[in-house]
Amino acid sequence: MRYFETRFLEEADEFISQLDRNTVKKIFYNIDLAEQTNDPKLFKKLQNDIWEFRTKFAGLQIRLLAFWDKTDNKETLVIATHGFIKKVDKVPANEIERATRLRNKYFNNKLKK
Repeated sequence: MRYFETRFLEEADEFISQLDRNTVKKIFYNIDLAEQTNDPKLFKKLQNDIWEFRTKFAGLQIRLLAFWDKTDNKETLVIATHGFIKKVDKVPANEIERATRLRNKYFNNKLKK
């Protein structure tokens, strides 16, 4: 059973495309696992409507920020906004702000359609 389905915005795709193959495999493995287990070690709420996919691989802390889209009567759609390599303990505020901006842009575009 899947708890949710994940889609990627352009910025998330671009980030992933810059990583090496094994790192990408690990990220997708973790996202797949998060979709099936709803494990907070893999997918965790940061603040407001922003969540993070967490991957630790080859000494790197990789984060993909995301939000839920519940507008199409699909309670289970998660949109990954963008990714970054975490260098400090806390997720930088500018990354959360960026995810919030991308979320707002996503919903504004969706309303126009």
